[in-house]
This record gives sequence, C-alpha cells and structure tokens, in this order.
Amino acid sequence: MTNAQATDKHPGELTDVPGWFPPLDQMLFTWFLEGQQKQGIKGDLLELGVYMGKSAILLGQHLQNGEKFTVCDLFEGDAPDGANQAESAKSYASLTRQTFERNYLSFHDDLPTVIAAPSSVVPEKVAPASCRFIHVDASHLYEHVHGDIGAAHDILVPEGIVVLDDFRSEHTPGVSVAAWEAVLNRGLRPICLSTQKLYGTWGDPEPLQEELLDMLRQRSDVGLSVQSAAGHRLVRARSRGMKPPPFPASRHYVAPPAAPKAPAEVTESRAARPARPAPSRARRLAKDLLPPLVTRAVRRARANRS
Repeated sequence: MTNAQATDKHPGELTDVPGWFPPLDQMLFTWFLEGQQKQGIKGDLLELGVYMGKSAILLGQHLQNGEKFTVCDLFEGDAPDGANQAESAKSYASLTRQTFERNYLSFHDDLPTVIAAPSSVVPEKVAPASCRFIHVDASHLYEHVHGDIGAAHDILVPEGIVVLDDFRSEHTPGVSVAAWEAVLNRGLRPICLSTQKLYGTWGDPEPLQEELLDMLRQRSDVGLSVQSAAGHRLVRARSRGMKPPPFPASRHYVAPPAAPKAPAEVTESRAARPARPAPSRARRLAKDLLPPLVTRAVRRARANRS
C-alpha cells in the first residue's frame, strides 16, 4: 500500500466528505459487514467507483486481519468509449485521484489497492471467489453495469454480498435494466432494497432477511415493507429521519469551540440587602413633632381667614 501526498483540505468527519451515501445505507453497510465478521465470513472487499471516497472510507473501517481492499475508478483517466467519457465529463469532472487519497488517508493509515482504469479490467486484477462484499457504483450505462455484475458474480465468495447503487433512479435506467435482468435471468437474489441501493447475493438470502427484518422492526427511524415479485421476497427500507451511525473522526478533526456561557442572573433577595441604618434621635423627634406643628399651622391659617 502507498501513501498520498497531503493537501490543504482534509475532512474532519465522514459527513465532510462529498458523496451520495445516505444514513440508511451507511447503517446497512455497517450491519452487513459487522454481521459477516460475527459469522466468521472471510474475504476481501471491493468497490467499483469511489467518487470522493465516502463509502470507501466506511468499507475500510471493516477490514479484518489478512483481508485486502481494492477500489477501481477512472479518476482522470480516459473512458473506454464515447458514452462513458461523456458520462464522466458531466458527472465526475471534479474527481481526482489525489482528492480520493487525501480523504481516505484522513481516516486510515494506508490506502487500499487503487486501480485507476475502467471497471472492465477488474477481473484481471482481483481473483475469483476472493471477496465477501462488493459495492458496484461505477458507470450507469447498461453495458458497463451488466459487465460489473458479471464480474461481481465471479469474484464473490458463495455467501458474499453485492450492492448495486442507483438501481431505481430516474436518471440511471441502464442500472435498473441491468439490476433486474440479473435478478430475473442471472441468479441474483435480492436481500433488501433501500431508496438508493439493491443488496443481493448469489447465495441464500433468507437467513439474512430474517435477521435484517428483526433488526429493522426494532427501529423507529425506518419505514419497512415486504413485497413479493417473480418469486423473490423484497424487503424495502426507507429512512424516517435517520441519523448516520457513529463513525470515528478523522485525524484532522477539530472540535468546534464551546459556546460561551451566559452570565448567571443575579436576583437580590431581601436577606441579601444591606440593613437600613437605625433612624437618628433628631429624625425620631421630627417624626413625632412634625404632625402636631403642621396641624397648628393649618388651624391658625383658617382662623386668620375667618
């Protein structure tokens, strides 16, 4: 593994990394990856299409001893065909390998193995039946997604999980066609559907679905439904104000300054007031003598008028 050169802008938290990786999918990634670890499932991790590294950073947090993490993206390289080049220029013009590496190394000590090339080269670089978890988020064109799904089938271990991004977005019909074609004709079995991603396996999805349903039913921040289509049970989850799961801050995290404390409001109690000095002898005499003197003066004035 290699290290990237540092740049001036570093994320402090995962939320600082640009990208389309909502809290629901962060939670599901974490749940599936932790579940594989608890079950003793071993295998490498693979991501096709990294953008700025948000999901890759989370994946890297779940590497077990002896496992390898590989990512593949064009970065600044040339696309294999005109349509893919146009897609890259329109949606990912700001993506550079340096940006991805800067973000990733803010959270991890080492980079994953980086393949800067079209995803079609991945079968030459990653061994068959070697990965337990694959995230497919590269091209949205049908031909490329079809190839990426085929590669995932060959690279996954039998009980491995593949996640297909943008399988239902209005602007990515090629992904939708390739994803459901894989379900209907290529043996892919859905585990669950989020708003953005299809989670599937070429193994048996039912044990995972039962555990997933038990977990989701205990959460108040998830909308849940179960449907059936073409012989497949489809578990659908959607966020209800979900917050991202806890994730370690980066090495560059700076805590926000504490808000200044408002000064305590002082209320003066009667007991706290200084005691009034006792009236002097002259004041006491004036208080006693003044009313009679005033009364006499009033009487004299009335008598003079009459």
